[in-house]
Amino acid sequence: MAARQQEFIDTVAPIAVKLRLEGSPIFPSVRIAQALLETGATLHSWNNLVGYKAGRGKPTPYWDGSTISTKTWEVYNGIRHDNVTANFRVYNTIEDGFRDQDLLFQIPRYEGVRAAETPVAQTQALYAAGYATDPNYPAKLQNLIAIYGLTQYDEEVDRVLEELKATIEALSARIEKLEASETVPEVPVWAKPSVAKALKTKLISSEEGSLTFYRLLTVLDRKGLL
Repeated sequence: MAARQQEFIDTVAPIAVKLRLEGSPIFPSVRIAQALLETGATLHSWNNLVGYKAGRGKPTPYWDGSTISTKTWEVYNGIRHDNVTANFRVYNTIEDGFRDQDLLFQIPRYEGVRAAETPVAQTQALYAAGYATDPNYPAKLQNLIAIYGLTQYDEEVDRVLEELKATIEALSARIEKLEASETVPEVPVWAKPSVAKALKTKLISSEEGSLTFYRLLTVLDRKGLL
C-alpha cells in the first residue's frame, strides 16, 4: 500500500470506527472506501471526504452552511459528463462531515442503507438510493474494501462490542446474585440515555434491571464505552 493511502486510512479509520460504535448506520469499511473513492485518498482542507453536495440543505449541528465550488463528473442517462461544477459542503473537521452525512442517512430515502446487514449490501443501497450517479459506484467501493482489507475495521467494531457485551453480562450476573432485591419497576430518568445507547448497539436485550445495573451502564456511557 502506498504511503499516502496508508496515511489517509490511518486518519479516517479511527473516526469511522468511533461513529459506528456510537450507532452510525455506516460500516467503517464502507465509510473509508467511500472517502478513498471520493477524494482519491486526499485529505482536503474542507474536510468533506464523502462528496456531500450542499444542495438546498439548511445548516445542521455539524455544518454551518459553508460551501466550496469545484469540478466533478456525473453520469446522466448512461452518459458520463465531465467538468460539472458543483457546490460541496465545507466542515470544520472530518468527524463533522461524517456526522452530517449520518443525518442525511436518517431520511426515508436511505432506509435501505440503514437496514443493510453487510458492507456489500450497503454499497448497493447507496447507489440505489441515489447517493451517486455512477452505475459502477458499488463495484468501486467493494473493490477498495477488498484491496485495502477494510473489513478489518468492521471486525474491530464487532470485537469491541463483544468484549463490552461480555463484560456487561459478567457484571450483570454478579449483580443479580448480590442485589436481586434491588430491581426497580422502570428505568430511572438519569439512566435512560445510557440504557438507550446500550439497546441501540445491542449490548443489552432488555432495559429491565437493578439500580446497580443502571449505575454501571451510566458509568460506561460517561467513559465513552457505549
